Amino acid sequence: MDWDSYLRLRHVRCFLEIARAESISRAAERLNITQPAVSRTLKELEAMLGTPLFDRVGRGLRLNDAGRVFQSHAAAAMVELLRGRERLSRESDIAERLSVGALPTAATDLLPHAALAFRAEAPHVRLHVLTGPNWLLFNQLRDGTLDLVVGRMPEGEAGKGVTFEQLYVEDVVLLCRPGHPILSADRPERQITDHLLLTPPRGAVISATVSRYLASIGLPEMRGAIETVSLQVGRKIVQSSDALWFISRGVVAEELRLGTLASVNLASPLLAGPVGISVSRSAPLSVARSLFANCLRRAADGVLETT
Repeated sequence: MDWDSYLRLRHVRCFLEIARAESISRAAERLNITQPAVSRTLKELEAMLGTPLFDRVGRGLRLNDAGRVFQSHAAAAMVELLRGRERLSRESDIAERLSVGALPTAATDLLPHAALAFRAEAPHVRLHVLTGPNWLLFNQLRDGTLDLVVGRMPEGEAGKGVTFEQLYVEDVVLLCRPGHPILSADRPERQITDHLLLTPPRGAVISATVSRYLASIGLPEMRGAIETVSLQVGRKIVQSSDALWFISRGVVAEELRLGTLASVNLASPLLAGPVGISVSRSAPLSVARSLFANCLRRAADGVLETT
């Protein structure tokens, strides 16, 4: 099939929606066309490319290696087309607003670097950053108040209707003040119960991660006497006492670099988890969101280099 003569924008849009939804039926709903039309368009595209783009997994579809290669180019092409349209239709210096939810692990390092890069690339877009508990941010993501959420991968109910892209894997650390006696212990996990403990509150993304770890060392019912993921609160308590605090490394990355806080060497794979970008599956394509996602990916490379 002649590529130049037959390729249409509908082929690219249809492919990207199927890739995002991992379903012919959901892609049809979003595109407001019939399922047979979506299937036919995909078959035409695969015929033009000369290769299948998806593997069937149960009742859904998942990108194969060829599909992932084509997705990176198709998404970039669509973003550039939409960007051109929006530049032509812009009527003021600030024509758009992008609303981003920031979970604690991304708010202190990853997101600020991405925000500066985004401002340089998209000066016409006002960036609106919100912080809050994960249940609130993910509810706002699903109802369209937020365009994306940056932070730990949502679990359980929080992840319903959400697509997650991993940027890197980050651990939860047990923090203490420099010079704390637990730092020289052969088995530091045995001393956790000897000190005031701070843990994330129920509902925080890392709460289940910490609970799983505590259960693995024989403390299945243990909760912190103080529950917080606030940097200002946790940092002051830990620096002023022998308290210990379970918190995502990203929240305290600067403190660990400066040596104002120290991490206890627990070295447990149970404390590791993915950090990335969450987007509502029903959200329409957005140039600003795609540009900001690219800024986050570049910023994530910098985070990895400093850890």
